[in-house]
Formats: sequence, C-alpha cells, structure tokens
Amino acid sequence: MDTKTHYEFDATGKSLGRLASTVASILSGKADPTSKPNLVTNVKVVIKNAQHLAVSEKAKREKTYTRYTGYPGGLKHKSLSQVAEQHGYSEILRRAVQGMLPRNRLRGTKMKNLVISE
Repeated sequence: MDTKTHYEFDATGKSLGRLASTVASILSGKADPTSKPNLVTNVKVVIKNAQHLAVSEKAKREKTYTRYTGYPGGLKHKSLSQVAEQHGYSEILRRAVQGMLPRNRLRGTKMKNLVISE
C-alpha cells in the first residue's frame, strides 16, 4: 500500500489566489508524474496559519460569494469580509481551492485531502 505524500504550506503573507492555485494543482495530481485524471492522487495537503493570508482591502470589500436558496427572490450575496468574519479565513481558502478543481464526482474526494488550520 502506498503511503500518502504530505505537503505543508504556511499561509503567512501569501496571496490567496496563488496559494489556492498551487494547492489545487497538487490535489489534481499535476505534481505526480504517475497520476491519472480518473483517479484521486494519494496526497495530503496541510495549510497552516490561514488567518494570516494576504488579502487586499479591495478584495475584502468587492469579492462576493453568491448562493441560491431555491425560492423566488432567494439569491443571497456575502462579501469576503463577511464570510471571513462568520467562518474564518479557512473557509475562504477552502472555497478558492474548490473553485479551481474540476467540477466532477472526484472533487469532493479530493477536497477531503485538504486540511486547513487557522
């Protein structure tokens, strides 16, 4: 049985998008030469100090997350600062990585290999 390859990142002072794209690339298997697109790679990514991410004030103010409740008039918008206040920066980083992964059945399984600590 293969052992998991562990990647650790310190998010202190790192840009949200650059860190998320690096992590999404690793979770997709781009760092492993033997990976296949129809299989989940045997990796574990750990991100520490998520609250110290470098996020600009403009992004905190203007970046919005949208969801739909399913009811008429049920379109809800939250800014990045509101999501960070309610759920922490780990949720923002998780959503960024999830948005960069392919939208297929393996996305949930790949996201389980991501551990983010505040």
